[in-house]
Amino acid sequence: MEYKIIKPYKDLEPFIHFYWELKGNDVEPQRERVFPDGCAGILINLGDTCLTDNGSVSMEFGKTYIVGAMNSFKDSFINCDTHLLGVCLKPATFANFYKYASQNELTNDTVEFEKYNSFDIDKIFDTPFHYFDRFYSERVKIKHSQLQPVINDIHLTNGQISIYELSKKNFTTVRQLERNFKKHIGLSPKEYSNIIRFQNALRVIKSSKQDQSLLDIAYECGYYDHSHLCNEIKRNTGLLPSLL
Repeated sequence: MEYKIIKPYKDLEPFIHFYWELKGNDVEPQRERVFPDGCAGILINLGDTCLTDNGSVSMEFGKTYIVGAMNSFKDSFINCDTHLLGVCLKPATFANFYKYASQNELTNDTVEFEKYNSFDIDKIFDTPFHYFDRFYSERVKIKHSQLQPVINDIHLTNGQISIYELSKKNFTTVRQLERNFKKHIGLSPKEYSNIIRFQNALRVIKSSKQDQSLLDIAYECGYYDHSHLCNEIKRNTGLLPSLL
């Protein structure tokens, strides 16, 4: 399986993490597991029909799909003729480009886009990433996000901030934060904070020295104990820490 990531045009960097391309090149089908990161994405299928969402959704050739933010892992099934192109949006930036229903209606789902929102398959083949730059540069509707200061606070603390502190620091109420997060991200602020804390724990585990125990990592990343960390890893990845 071949996977590559390309950064967007600099004016789009406040809204888009990266573009990506995935091509299957193995004789045997492979299972590609994606962990939750709090982001929504858009993708187009340029290859054979591809099963995603743990096999429950079939993505067809030439069609564009939106992938909602996830609060658990999901699997896609990749064969030798799989060819997917996609865009990973930054949290709460979907509304900068599209008019759509509240994001919590898309949580954990992959949904086919309407034609007027879809990528043009006739224009995307030759220079797909330049096409994405043009497509999104022309579609920017709003150049700010009211949730960005809150999201920044969550990231600065690696998810180790209470929702009450978050609301107080940003001069809002817990209830209003809940509404805004579910509308613009598809997750509650607590769920989003937990995902950022989990992502930080993954980074620490992968970069840790052998003499650093899981208990030490758990305390460093804001978990109660070793068991709490293991349970969160298993819930988000379906794997034991030793298999990461």
